[in-house]
Amino acid sequence: MENIQHAIVPTNGINMHIASIGTGPVILFLHGFPELWYTWRHQLLSLSSLGYRCIAPDLRGYGDTDAPPSFTQYTVLHIVGDLVGLLDYLGIDQVFLVGHDWGASMAWYFCLFRPDRIKALVNTSVVFSPRNPHVKPVERFRQVLGDDFYMCRFQEPGEIEDDFSQAGTEKIIRRFFTSRNPKPPCVPKEIGFRGLPDPPSLPPWLSEEDINYYVSKFNQKGFTGGLNYYRCLDLNWELTAPWTGLQIKVPVKFIVGDLDITYHFPGVKEFIHNGGLKKYVPFLQEVVVMEGVAHFLTEEKPEEISAHIYDFIEKF
Repeated sequence: MENIQHAIVPTNGINMHIASIGTGPVILFLHGFPELWYTWRHQLLSLSSLGYRCIAPDLRGYGDTDAPPSFTQYTVLHIVGDLVGLLDYLGIDQVFLVGHDWGASMAWYFCLFRPDRIKALVNTSVVFSPRNPHVKPVERFRQVLGDDFYMCRFQEPGEIEDDFSQAGTEKIIRRFFTSRNPKPPCVPKEIGFRGLPDPPSLPPWLSEEDINYYVSKFNQKGFTGGLNYYRCLDLNWELTAPWTGLQIKVPVKFIVGDLDITYHFPGVKEFIHNGGLKKYVPFLQEVVVMEGVAHFLTEEKPEEISAHIYDFIEKF
């Protein structure tokens, strides 16, 4: 880990923290919520040893990267703009892209907006979600999963932050990382995250040191930056109208755990396995469903994920 270098890079009007290691073709890693560049620590070390230059930023609003105050500054156009600016600043023309959770969502949009900058994509957990021109995403979630569905609960600025602060950062981090319930999470307002039972003991793939790193960074930054991605769901829907129906035209490998909550959202399995994903991602070459693996697969199965990434990108 001491060989990983850290830098602050100006891009798109903010300062972005990046962790990097290695030389060779570039792999850009995009983390999710509530994560950081640190989510990719195993992959950075593994793939840099195989001849790649690995770069993992703290995305806008996270860790040591700037967190603009308004949720309207967290749209997909801002996030992809940050990443294009990062590559421009570093003088990098094209990258292999790897995403997880919200990072996976941003990776899909990156490929949609700027396929010229992407050699190939390995995406995990979150499938491409084609824009439905008839209904906004949050409205759709409310219809299908109810007001207590966590993405709906995250919409009101300040409300969930208060809930999280009552629970404490450490409990929230442990709660997310140790969850293995594949059902889409619903948390009634009157119970809140503060009222959930204490999380179970840490799994063998996560150490107290890991938890402490996440807790220290989220104690410094707070959760608002990360929550603002959820608050832009409908705004992104409005802004991406010009791309409605467009296919993603880069080579793709998709990986998900069979205990991942995202795999159990209504309709997702059918979309993946009955040809829906392939329709919108025509260069989809491989779908991997990992048995007995939950949402944070990059940390739970680091060697396998690194091998999956390497096996795919070395073809290019």
